[in-house]
Amino acid sequence: MPVRDGVGATRLKVPRTGPWPTIADYVVERFGHVDPDGLRARFDRGEIVTIDGSPVRVDTPLGAAEFVWYYRELGVEKVIPFDVEIVHQDADLVVVDKPHFLPTTPGGGYVQNSALVRLRIALENPNLTPIHRLDRVTAGLVMFSVRPETRGAYQSMFADRTVEKVYEAVSALPVTGLPELPRVVRSRLSSEKGRLRVAEEVEGEPNAETAIELIRTGESRGTDAGLPVVHTLLRPRTGRMHQLRAHLAGLGLGILNDRFYPVLEDESPDDFDRPLQLLARELRFTDPLTGAPRAFRTARALQEAPR
Repeated sequence: MPVRDGVGATRLKVPRTGPWPTIADYVVERFGHVDPDGLRARFDRGEIVTIDGSPVRVDTPLGAAEFVWYYRELGVEKVIPFDVEIVHQDADLVVVDKPHFLPTTPGGGYVQNSALVRLRIALENPNLTPIHRLDRVTAGLVMFSVRPETRGAYQSMFADRTVEKVYEAVSALPVTGLPELPRVVRSRLSSEKGRLRVAEEVEGEPNAETAIELIRTGESRGTDAGLPVVHTLLRPRTGRMHQLRAHLAGLGLGILNDRFYPVLEDESPDDFDRPLQLLARELRFTDPLTGAPRAFRTARALQEAPR
């Protein structure tokens, strides 16, 4: 199915057998707890289809298709009032400077308010695809593939860990004093589906590594002006989700305005005056198509960083 309004169709795997007489019965049981009649109506309208575009009807039996496709219905979204900025654009690659609070891809109630959808619409390119991702609450550089023919070459750089990534973070200065820096933190991070805190440090062979350096200490100068803070530079050598946040929290340097680490806070609305003080500052790599060195740096700065 083609991209529509910057959003690709969602693919759903359907069981071949089970207690559901029809595909619609399965889908309604899984997703229809809010509006089962509205979901069945989408089948009646032919909005849920098979791989060849044929509509799946309400009475289509279970087992008639392994996958179905549909477009997410766009509800009313909270607008993220910050723009994504293009740092670089060529025939194969787009590099952008993502603001805090804007997700890289649709998810969690944000579709139109995602970097991917905004860019697909602005650049009139439905093939635009992220090569890697940043957390919604993290700002900084993200790379997108322009066309499918060269996408794999750029994606392989991240799989092979040949991209040098540099981050900055600002943390409150611990009352016990500054931990010894620089240092390399190696630990095993575990994650479980459905758990809010994605990364938990557990016993076992390390699977996450971060080099941490001190930039400076001083007083914050943003919303929390005057707070004693630590400004660090981070070089992740692996790419586990929430790795930087978990590693700094483990040193007693939980990042300012982090609602997950070291303490999981109750869910609350975004506070745009207090963004997570984590920034993807630099990306460096050898271009897999030309062999030329490439380097990009964000124009953003962390508001609580000391002078």
